[in-house]
Amino acid sequence: MAAPAESMTEENPEDVPLEKTYTVEVLQLVREAQQQHGLRHGDFQRYRSYCSRRIRRIRKSLHFPQGNKHKVQPKKITVEKLTDVRYLHLPLFCAERAWYYAMQLKSEANTEPRKRFHMLARVRKALVYAEEFTGLCESSKCDARTKLESQAYLSLMKGGLYFEQEDWKAAMEYYTKAKTIYEKLGSAFSEDIQQLYLQQVEEITPNLRYCAYNIGDQSAIDELRQLRRKGGEDQLTSHLDDLLSQTREKQTATLSEVKWQGRTVQVKNEPVRLFLLNLQDSTKEIESAEGIDSKISIYESLLKQCIDAQQVLRDTLQDDQNFKLAIRGQEIEGKISNQHYLHTYLTFIRLSKTVERNLLLIETMKDYLPGKKVEEGHKITKPQDLVRLYDIIIQNLNEIPNLTGLDVGGSLSEETAVRVLGFKAFRSYYIAQSYLGAKKWKETISLYERVLQNAQSALKGYRSLPKPQQAQFKVEMSNLEDLIHTVDGEKYSCHATSVLDINHVTDQMGAITVNPKMPLIERLEDYAEDSSLTSKKPNLVSFPPDFEPIPCRPLFFDLALNHIDLPSLEEHLEQKQKAANPKGLTGFVKGWLWGGSK
Repeated sequence: MAAPAESMTEENPEDVPLEKTYTVEVLQLVREAQQQHGLRHGDFQRYRSYCSRRIRRIRKSLHFPQGNKHKVQPKKITVEKLTDVRYLHLPLFCAERAWYYAMQLKSEANTEPRKRFHMLARVRKALVYAEEFTGLCESSKCDARTKLESQAYLSLMKGGLYFEQEDWKAAMEYYTKAKTIYEKLGSAFSEDIQQLYLQQVEEITPNLRYCAYNIGDQSAIDELRQLRRKGGEDQLTSHLDDLLSQTREKQTATLSEVKWQGRTVQVKNEPVRLFLLNLQDSTKEIESAEGIDSKISIYESLLKQCIDAQQVLRDTLQDDQNFKLAIRGQEIEGKISNQHYLHTYLTFIRLSKTVERNLLLIETMKDYLPGKKVEEGHKITKPQDLVRLYDIIIQNLNEIPNLTGLDVGGSLSEETAVRVLGFKAFRSYYIAQSYLGAKKWKETISLYERVLQNAQSALKGYRSLPKPQQAQFKVEMSNLEDLIHTVDGEKYSCHATSVLDINHVTDQMGAITVNPKMPLIERLEDYAEDSSLTSKKPNLVSFPPDFEPIPCRPLFFDLALNHIDLPSLEEHLEQKQKAANPKGLTGFVKGWLWGGSK
């Protein structure tokens, strides 16, 4: 009987409940919260408030408060208390709140340096919460994915702390660890989730390049330039700008003078040297940039630096009398100073780069002209938009020959005049396109003739330039040749269309039916041949004219006076009669003694 009793007390392994495991998709959970609650627009305060509200809701739903409103009693989350996955969310969002409070302080530390110390304290606080979160995830209650994601999250936090402390080796070590984990996780899941991990890897890469350069890897500077060209608003952008500026400052020792239009000028100001170095690198950067937005961004940055460099030169030329006369537009006698000539050179660069930027915009906008396939979301380009850009280009080019210190009638003036003619041809062409859309045939054909005249004159001018300059403007010459070929065809097409349009109008006029019984004066708006008008009795007007009712002229009668009762004047008449007939001497005496009778 003992055996059956033992069999009844033994537990079946299949009946033992398995320990529940939790999964926390850390990166996906955090990214969704960031995108929906302010970080998409860089609003750190809004995201911090969201984290605080979420932590409070989780504590309330789990009945896990930290004291009451009068007293705080911190409670530590242990592995034994992990009965709900939301316990893991508490340290995670505490870390998020502290980290992005630090990022907010970092953005304000540019004007208030004291906030940097507060920022570092909040980063350390975020790291404490991240370590607590990772420690909980290391328990057997969490699956492998949660453990890996928590380790990557902690490594990212540690890398951020060492990055702010400028401990480049330690930061690079933890960033590399986080990048490796995210790459492995990306290769283990579907494409949708994989894209999220790869995006995180791309965000870590610039930090790694920055750390590598500060450690001593000089080859990383080219990759940093490419990363900077991609733009963006992340926290590393300002670091990249500072790093590139420091690199160029090391090269300024080799740039001490500039030669332009046969005159050599010493470059003494450091901001001007940095700008000229950026100018040398800008051509390669624009060629290697991907997309129109990146190229426009490079041009905008270059123009901004040029304006700043010009302002530096203006400050140094405050006591230069010739410079003051040039600003007022007065004539200058004698030769201008070297710094004044350098200012003229920078003005020439600003005008030239503005022209290049506008030409780049024009080439992009031509793809969206009417009649071409336009992608969804793009605005159709009107010919007037291109006319406006060509006007700006012509205006900038016309300013170049008038720059102070340039020889009147020199090679630069001739070159500029030829380019102005070429761009005037393009401007006239797009004005003609505007008239063509309005079916103004005569104006369109006249403008086409002007296009051909300006384009042929510009080509003749380009061919008269020296060979090196012709090679420089090879693209513009090719565009003018294409324009002449295009306008030759469109001119005859426009003429033929105008003739067809006239015939169409004639057919419409011929289809008009006229009532011959109606007099001519009543159908003046209808043009048609009427043989009755050339006869001996043309029907011109109706005579005698038909009677028509007209409004009667109003008559006004002043009848109100008949209904007015005027006051009686009899009493006044009696008094006047008494005054006119006095009673003699007795009446006079009586009135003098007793006042008379009333």
